[in-house]
Amino acid sequence: MDPAAAPPLPRLTGWLPLFLLFCLMLPVTGMVPVLPELTLGRFAALGEFQSHLFMSVNMLGALIGAPLAGLLSDRLGRRKPLAVVALAANGLALLAIAHALEAADAYGGVLALRMLEGFCHMASLSLLMALGADQAAHHQLGAKMGAVGAAISLGVAAGAPLGGWLGGIDPLWVPRAGGVLSLSMAALALFGLRDGDQRRARLPAGEIVRTLRSRRGLAIPLAFSFVDRLTVGFIISTLVLYLGSVLGFDARAIGAAMAAFLVPFSLLTWPAGHLCRRIDPLAMMVAGSILYGVFLATLGFVPPERFVLVMAGGGVIAALMYAPSLLLAAQYGGADCRASALAAFNMAGSLGFAAGPLLSGALLALFQRFSEAPYKPVFILVGALEAGLAVLVWMIVRRGHFGLAPAAPEAR
Repeated sequence: MDPAAAPPLPRLTGWLPLFLLFCLMLPVTGMVPVLPELTLGRFAALGEFQSHLFMSVNMLGALIGAPLAGLLSDRLGRRKPLAVVALAANGLALLAIAHALEAADAYGGVLALRMLEGFCHMASLSLLMALGADQAAHHQLGAKMGAVGAAISLGVAAGAPLGGWLGGIDPLWVPRAGGVLSLSMAALALFGLRDGDQRRARLPAGEIVRTLRSRRGLAIPLAFSFVDRLTVGFIISTLVLYLGSVLGFDARAIGAAMAAFLVPFSLLTWPAGHLCRRIDPLAMMVAGSILYGVFLATLGFVPPERFVLVMAGGGVIAALMYAPSLLLAAQYGGADCRASALAAFNMAGSLGFAAGPLLSGALLALFQRFSEAPYKPVFILVGALEAGLAVLVWMIVRRGHFGLAPAAPEAR
C-alpha cells in the first residue's frame, strides 16, 4: 500500500505520549504512602537509612538509563521500539519487586530490582518526552512541552493518593498494579505510538556527545533542571519536617499543603507552555525562578494559617519555570539529538533531586548548632540558590558570553 494513500492517524495519536507519561509517573509516587509497610514492616532488621534506600536507590538506575536511552535512540534514529521495550521491562521489574517483597527475600535483592526499575523508568520517561516533542511543529513546541510537563506533574500529584488507596487494601497492590499498568502501556505503545514524520540521521554515539557539547546553550536548562529538582528534594524532606515539627501540622495538613502546591503547578504547566509563543522563554524561566526563590526564602516566615495559600502561589510560580525549561532543552538539543538532550535534562534533575535532601539536611544540622530557629536560614539559602542562578544566567546571556543568546519566542 502506498504510504501517501494511507488514512491519517487520529488526533488521539498525538496525545498518546502524554497519556503514557501521566501513567508512567503513577507508580513512582504511589510507593511513598506504603514505604513503611514495604520496608520496615517486612524486614524487621532494617534501620531508617536502609528503609530510605528503597526510595532513592532507583535514582542510581535512572542516572544510567537516561543517557543510554537517549544516545541509543538518537543513534538509531527511532524512539518507538525502545519505548515499548523500556515500558515492558519497567512493568516486569515492578512485578518482580512485588514478588520479592511478598517472599521476604534478601533486602539487597529488592534494592537491585529497584535500581533496575529506576533504569527502565527513566529510559521510558526520556523516550516518551522525545516522542512528544517530535510530534510538534516548531511553532507548537512550547505548547507541546508544556503539555508534557503537565502530564508528568499530574501523574506525580495523582500517584500518592492512588497509592495510599491501594495500599490501604494491600501494600503489595501498589507495585503489582504498577507492573500491570506498565505492561498495558507497553502494549498500547506498540499499537498506538508512532515515530515522528521527520526521518532522523543515524548518528554515531561519539558524534551525538560532541554535538551536545557544542550546543552550549543546553547548559542553561540543565542547570535549571538540577537546581529546580534540588528544591523539590528540599520540599519533600526539610520542608515536610518543618511543617510537622515546628508548625505542628498533622499528616492531613501536610498533605493539603503539598496538594496546594502540586495542583496549580500541574494544571498551569500547559498554559505556561503556550505563553512561550508570545514571551521569550528564557526571560520567562529567569523571572519565574527569581519569584520561586523568593517564595522558598519566605516559607520560614509564613504563619500556619496562611501556609496553604502561600504554597498555592508557589505552585503557580513553579509552572512558569518548568514549561520554558523543557522547551529550551528541546530547542537547544535540536531535532537530531533531542532524545539525548532531554535525557541529559532528566539526569540533571535526578542529580538535583538526590542532592536536595543532602544539602538541606547538612545546612539544617549546621544551623542547629548556632540558632534556635535553624529552618529559616536554610529556607533563605535554598531560595537564594534558585534566584541567584537565574540572575547569573541572565547576566551571562545578556552579555553574550560563551556564545549564548536569549531564545526568541516561537513564531505564531
